[in-house]
Amino acid sequence: MSPRTGLLLGVDIGTSSSKGVLVDPAGGVLARAVREHTVSTPHPGWVEHDAEDVWWRDFTAITGELLRAAEGRELAGLGVSGIGPCLLPADERGTPLRPAILYGVDTRAVTEIAELDDELGAADIVARGGSPLTSQAVGPKLRWLARHEPDVYQRAKMLLMASSFVVHRLTGRYVLDHHSASQCTPMYDLAAGGWARDWAERVAPGLPLPELLWPGEIAGEVSAEAAERTGLPRGLPVVAGTVDAWAEATSVGVREPGDVMVMYGTTMFLIQVLTEPRPHPGLWGTRGVTPGSFTLAAGMATSGSITDWLRKLFGRDYAELVAQAAEVPAGSRGLLLLPYFAGERTPLFDPDARGILAGLTTGHGTAEVYRAALEGIAYGVRHNFEAMEQAGGAAGRLVAVGGGTTGGLWTRIVSDVTGLAQQVPAETIGACLGDALLAAEGAGVDVDAARWNPIASTVEPDPAMTARYDEFYRHYRALYNATADTAHFLAAQQHAAETP
Repeated sequence: MSPRTGLLLGVDIGTSSSKGVLVDPAGGVLARAVREHTVSTPHPGWVEHDAEDVWWRDFTAITGELLRAAEGRELAGLGVSGIGPCLLPADERGTPLRPAILYGVDTRAVTEIAELDDELGAADIVARGGSPLTSQAVGPKLRWLARHEPDVYQRAKMLLMASSFVVHRLTGRYVLDHHSASQCTPMYDLAAGGWARDWAERVAPGLPLPELLWPGEIAGEVSAEAAERTGLPRGLPVVAGTVDAWAEATSVGVREPGDVMVMYGTTMFLIQVLTEPRPHPGLWGTRGVTPGSFTLAAGMATSGSITDWLRKLFGRDYAELVAQAAEVPAGSRGLLLLPYFAGERTPLFDPDARGILAGLTTGHGTAEVYRAALEGIAYGVRHNFEAMEQAGGAAGRLVAVGGGTTGGLWTRIVSDVTGLAQQVPAETIGACLGDALLAAEGAGVDVDAARWNPIASTVEPDPAMTARYDEFYRHYRALYNATADTAHFLAAQQHAAETP
């Protein structure tokens, strides 16, 4: 059979925006589209999206714009990714029954996490599922739903996420990719590579679970009804898709054992590819994008959100702040920042950690504070790399992606703090490019994945700077331990102030 030809569509549904690309088989981006949206926070600790008003509306708007750019040229395949793991309960027709409960930023299921740890055994959950139970896990949120919204739970016949919701609406198939399923802790058996049916029934009794596919497998074709609603050609192949960060890793060629993606975004996210499970209580162990692959993942609760907060606070633009911070010597003239402005995820899993700026004097200005923020986030990256190494996943090739790579200062600081080089690809536009590549491979388009998004530059560490940062890093680790009680007290006061 000869390879298919045609253009590829990739769409990614993010926390605050959705993005799409139209790509040729050589990986050339022909058109881009973006739609902004917001999250809903109806109660403290709740973070939601309306699947119809956000996920589906964005998808149809973006594909409509990209179809116009295609100007009637043949399409070969479509891939979609999205934030995850999420919980969208739907009826037997795939109609949402409530807004989607988002990933780890939604912390409503604290009680259920503790219950399941006691019921199933916290160590056994990590050993079988690869990850500890945290706000990132879907299982406790399903139990929360059954307890607090029993009418919704009883009507639920589908567990959908952003990517699988769109796939179902386009093809009628009720499927989920293995990677997303492996984040439904404790309902997935990592080593066995399938649903842990016994635990799933205890966590979510009676809920039909989706068929599992790999992210690049064809889930189905655009139906006649979906073609009429979206303008997409009937019969267009649609792949299963996956969680956005893993699609982004695919977009930059992070697919071989030892490869690591360092994503500079609103949060800092790290993904390392492995050949076998390596569970660690401070990291997320998951299935990878391709059969036989596994990953260790780490995520900081805040990174770009801190730099954006400082930009607004100081009334400066990024270019000015970066230029000023670049003139400040390593160590920010004696400032040390803990970047836990929204608690911390890996490897601390402390939702009540808080941001701290130590060493501040009247001699410090915006440049020192901004650089201290970049350095503090870099120390957090090093902390996560050390946890990965403890798990047996020593870092190999590092590839940097995301908006924070712009300007070069932040990546240079991270390389100096960690002592590790980072490769920067030609395109750092996000997961939608990876979605297009998965669609191409699934649809049988002849592509050269190795040349799809080539490396444009490499950031090398300065050994002298690494030696200087070693001492700051030691104090960074000590500062959290020394101030945790105070941070937790202050967090409790904040929670009390937020409660109606």
